[in-house]
Amino acid sequence: MTTASTAQLATRVADAAQRFLGTLDLEQREVAAFPFTSEDERTRFFYTPTDHGGLSFTAMTAQQHSAALALLAATVSPGWFSTAATVMGLENVLAGLEGFVDFPHDADEIRTRDPNRYQVSVFGTPGEEPWGWRFGGHHVSVSMLVADGEVRLLPTFLGANPASYHGVGANFIRPLAAEEDLGRELVHLLNEEQLATAVLSPIAPPDMVTTNRSRLDGAIRTKATPWLIWRRTRDDFTDSAVEAVAANLGKLGEDHLSALEYTDAPKGIRASALDGGQRLALTALLRQYVARMPDELAESEWARIEAIEDGALSFAWAGGLERGEGHYYRIQGPGLLVEYDNTQNDANHIHTVWRDPERDFGRDLLAEHYAQSH
Repeated sequence: MTTASTAQLATRVADAAQRFLGTLDLEQREVAAFPFTSEDERTRFFYTPTDHGGLSFTAMTAQQHSAALALLAATVSPGWFSTAATVMGLENVLAGLEGFVDFPHDADEIRTRDPNRYQVSVFGTPGEEPWGWRFGGHHVSVSMLVADGEVRLLPTFLGANPASYHGVGANFIRPLAAEEDLGRELVHLLNEEQLATAVLSPIAPPDMVTTNRSRLDGAIRTKATPWLIWRRTRDDFTDSAVEAVAANLGKLGEDHLSALEYTDAPKGIRASALDGGQRLALTALLRQYVARMPDELAESEWARIEAIEDGALSFAWAGGLERGEGHYYRIQGPGLLVEYDNTQNDANHIHTVWRDPERDFGRDLLAEHYAQSH
């Protein structure tokens, strides 16, 4: 049901998208704007430093760059925007840690670690529903769809590499600290019997199990296929990139792979098996992900989560329980999937995503829209 606040959000974002498109010349529009019928492109998302589709900051003027950021700020919560801005700035930190050496599979004129390598794609005409837009780059991705006055903002992805690092003196910077600490707080509250149910594997997967698949259908296993999360082909990869994931995957036996497999049926410990303090810890963790949404959506999203029966909501963990050990968690229930992993770069490289298999990319809204239109 359309609410006044949702309608205000849709109008605010459409206005910001129109302002952004209005700054572009014809050539730039051809790169940034897609027909709404571009379904395959609209339902893609990446979280690697690859071509995310659309117009890059590197191809924008200062005015256009500001308009693109204003569009992002109009779409997400203030906290999500500031975190995303921090993550984008991490590209220079990561470049320094890697010695400012670009990967050989990139063109000479493109920096691999570049805070300007983020892209904007608009699908359809803002304000003429249905329409949508996407923002994506290394460790930042969000997709929005508007149809019949309703808004979907799924999936949303945030990552950080490094996940924690020193600033000047005693300053310590951790963009996704709560996502890590609240998850570990919950698992530390579990007793031995509960841990036996919650911990799927003593070894964490090398990445999110569902990676960047557009659809979450059926059973999904973690695989040594990193090129699937890049727009480039496997032949364009350095051997070290493939070998690193393969080496991590090689630590997982068949029993681990089977236990970690994503299925429609949630795995791990059910919320109904948690005591009061443990349930509060799970609530705090879930609220951290809901906080990605703007106020106009956050209340309804939280109401959806609260409506999930405790017997249908689960929390699962894999890997070590202590800081510095590779680890992973998953929260799953009807219309809800949260995945988090921190295994790469000596457990200092976080990936997080919030998804809904039915509502990702506004599939539910579009199905209803087309059913009413025909």
